[in-house]
Amino acid sequence: MSKYNFDSNSENSEILYGRNPVIEALRSEMSINKLLIAQGDNSGSIKVILSLARDKQIVYQTVDRKKLDDICGHKNHQGVVMYVSAGEYALVEDILNKAREKNENPFILILDEIQDPHNLGAMIRTAEACGVHGIIIPKRRSVQLTGAVAKASAGALSHMLIARVANLPTVIDDLKKEGLWIAGTDAGGETEFFKADYSGPIGLVIGSEGYGIGELVRKKCDYIITIPMVGKVSSLNASVAAGLVMYEVFKGRYHK
Repeated sequence: MSKYNFDSNSENSEILYGRNPVIEALRSEMSINKLLIAQGDNSGSIKVILSLARDKQIVYQTVDRKKLDDICGHKNHQGVVMYVSAGEYALVEDILNKAREKNENPFILILDEIQDPHNLGAMIRTAEACGVHGIIIPKRRSVQLTGAVAKASAGALSHMLIARVANLPTVIDDLKKEGLWIAGTDAGGETEFFKADYSGPIGLVIGSEGYGIGELVRKKCDYIITIPMVGKVSSLNASVAAGLVMYEVFKGRYHK
């Protein structure tokens, strides 16, 4: 069950679009203000969406497809748009408790000033698949939980705890007191990512798209891992780099 408790004030609404994200939202505890369906579109998964909306007594309305185009600013909405309100975030302690409840070593993704909502959404999607217990983002200089993030996560946002904190270095210190080892990612790291030990409690730090990990956060890391490359590009997309390392952690934990 999602722990997000959404405000129903329509002024704070975010737009969520696409059939799979809308279905996941309807199956979660997400607070939904309104659902718009393109006129004449009752095929396939739209029937599932309408059935779920009726079961949860969600207000829905059929509208001209062009209106959905105008709302989203493009035609990639698949005939469905949902208004969801901006939500409250989980606590770091909620993430640690989730690991305790599952009797697992904590696996936390720490994102340092990620700006692109598509990158954040992609990381949430991969994190959910890899058994990450929660994600920590800063309150400032970072993308927040928007409709674009929800869309990019393909529904995974409904199943992932996200904590938003004022000071990442301080939170990292707190996590270290809880027994976590903090691994940063950087092109100049001393350890290749597939040679590191991720078997214990781990906090994985991913830096921003343009500047990487900030200096204060870097100093708090126990070690820095790197992703070796032989091509001409100097770095990988943040979500791609995060995905590679998350799956390495997954492999070490579940496929020894």
